[in-house]
Amino acid sequence: MNYVKLKTYPACTSLVGKLAKINNLICLPALDKNDCDGNAQGGCLVAFTLQVYFFSPLSSPQVLHLPDESLSHSFPPLNNRLQEVTKIGEGILKKPEDVSVDKEGRLYTATRDGWIRRLLKNGTLENWKVNEDGVTIILSHVNGSKLRFADDVIEAKDGSLYFSIASTKYGLHEWYLDVLEARPHGNLLKYDPQTKQTRVLLDNLCFANGVALSTDQDYLLVCESWKFRCLKYWLQGDQKGKIEIFVENLPGAPDNINLAPDGSFWIALFQVAKHLVATFPRASTLVHGMHKKATVVKVAQNGQVLKRFDDPDGKVISFVTSALEYDGHLYLGSLNANFIGKLPLNG
Repeated sequence: MNYVKLKTYPACTSLVGKLAKINNLICLPALDKNDCDGNAQGGCLVAFTLQVYFFSPLSSPQVLHLPDESLSHSFPPLNNRLQEVTKIGEGILKKPEDVSVDKEGRLYTATRDGWIRRLLKNGTLENWKVNEDGVTIILSHVNGSKLRFADDVIEAKDGSLYFSIASTKYGLHEWYLDVLEARPHGNLLKYDPQTKQTRVLLDNLCFANGVALSTDQDYLLVCESWKFRCLKYWLQGDQKGKIEIFVENLPGAPDNINLAPDGSFWIALFQVAKHLVATFPRASTLVHGMHKKATVVKVAQNGQVLKRFDDPDGKVISFVTSALEYDGHLYLGSLNANFIGKLPLNG
C-alpha cells in the first residue's frame, strides 16, 4: 500500500474528526509503526480519511454500537479455560470454521483449502470426497437475486431448510466492509422442499450468522453479529411468526450457534475492533488482526448465560467460530487455526 505522508500538525486531529463525523465512520487513532513513522501518523490518518470519504464503497455507514460494558457483570468472569484444549488434526486442517457430527460419531469439518475432512472414531483423519453426481444445488437465487453470502443452514424434522444470508450487499471476501458500514443487509430464510419455494422470514438483520433450532423445534435462533445478540423466531404456537430478543449485549459478536444435548445453546463469539478503517484491501488484514482471543458461551433456553470459556490472549486458540458439544466434549472450529480444538466438559 502507498501512503501519503504529511507532517503532523495539531489541525490534523480536528480535520480528521470533522471528516469522520461527516462520513459517520470510526477512524483508527493509531496505525502500526510499520505503516507510518511516529512523525507522520497524523498525515497518514488524514490520507486514510480522505480516501474513505471520497472513494469508499461504503454507503452512508453508521456507527457500530458496541455492547454496554456496564452489563458485563451479568456474565461469568473472563478465564483461560480454552487454553486446555487438545489439538485434533494439527497442521493438516486449514482454518476449519465449523464442526458437525453424524449418527455414528464421526466428525466433519470444511476447510479453506476446499476439502471436507472426516475424523473417524479411531482418530483417523481423512478427506471426505463427494462425487458431483451426489451434489444437488438446491438454491442459488431468491426473488431473482443471486445469493451473495449464504452463511449457515439447519434442517428441520419436516425437511425444511432454514438458512441465513449474512449480507445481501457484500460477499464472503468483503465481509469486513459489512461491519464497517454497519447497516442491516442480512436475511433469515426458509426453503420448503415440497413446494421448492423460498421465502424471507426476517430481513434487515445486521450480519445474520449462525442458526439453530430448539429441541422441540418450536422456535429458531439466529445470531445477529453486528448487534451482539441472538434473536428468537417462533415457528409454532400462539407466538408463531413473532420475534423477540433471545440474548443481547454479548461480550463479542456471535458467530455460529449449536444446540447442546441439554437443550441449551453453545455460541462462539469473536471480537470486533473498536476503531477500523477499510478503504484499501489491506484493511482486511487490519480487521483480521483483531482476532487475538477466543470466547464461547453456553446460554440456557431462557437466555441466561450459564458458562463462559476463554483464551483471553489467543495463547492456544483464537477466533473460535463454532462450538459443538458431543460425548462430553466441546469441539471448536476456528478461522485462525490449523486444528480442531477438543475440550473436556466434565471435570
